[in-house]
Amino acid sequence: MSILNADLHCHSVVSDGTLTPEELAARAAANGVELWALTDHDEIGGQHRAAAAAHAHGMKYLTGTEISVTFADETVHIVGLGFDADDEGMQRGLAQTRGGRGNRALEIAAGLAAAGIPGTYEGALKYAGNPALISRTHFARYLVETGVCRDTGEVFRRYLTEGKPGYVPHRWAGLKDAVRWIREAGGVAVIAHPARYKFTANEEYALFTEFKAHGGGAVEVVTGSHTTAEYAKYAETALEFGLAASRGSDFHSPGESHTDLGQLPFLPQQLTPVWDLLADRIQ
Repeated sequence: MSILNADLHCHSVVSDGTLTPEELAARAAANGVELWALTDHDEIGGQHRAAAAAHAHGMKYLTGTEISVTFADETVHIVGLGFDADDEGMQRGLAQTRGGRGNRALEIAAGLAAAGIPGTYEGALKYAGNPALISRTHFARYLVETGVCRDTGEVFRRYLTEGKPGYVPHRWAGLKDAVRWIREAGGVAVIAHPARYKFTANEEYALFTEFKAHGGGAVEVVTGSHTTAEYAKYAETALEFGLAASRGSDFHSPGESHTDLGQLPFLPQQLTPVWDLLADRIQ
């Protein structure tokens, strides 16, 4: 089952992507995706649309979301897969997590204004399909549109990372809470793109240890931001911690994402695919 074109990590206009759930489904199907999940940030409002669109294109579907958590003063993303999208506990938890984004966005805009770039809050709002989920990505798109930077990567490097004028930290959900919301809604929790976090070896070990202790079930081994060497590293980590493995492009936009839907290598065959744990939750 590791030889399956599953893409279990991508984003729509419901969070910080540029395509609708229906457009994403069409793109995934055209790229040969067999099992798909939409994983918008801290939001599950697009799930029923995504499932319907997946089925219309002949794909199987798993519900999904990507929850922002704070661990060791770093923002970590936990993907939830295969949960009940109508679960009240999940909905309440995600609503709490989304609640701090509005004030954070105003602080980001204030920092950019102080650096000589006014009007960014209103500009970012134009890109936010869901104003409650306004994020750094929306600010980045506006700064590219107005010619401040050439691309969104330059925006992050110059303005939106720690120590830069538009950086504002945010305390998200706790790791234990995020895993609990997913599990109580019947899903599996997955550590997203682990190579992206700026942890020491000890901090990363602590993340995986606590995640496993709280009932976390999988790690993204093959994902859009990982290198070939990182595929191998996190395959070993999955085996070490007894975790299943997930695969997902983390696709946001045709003009921004390095990896398209369904275009990743397959999972290493020695791993247990996360969809094996969710066979009864696949729609």
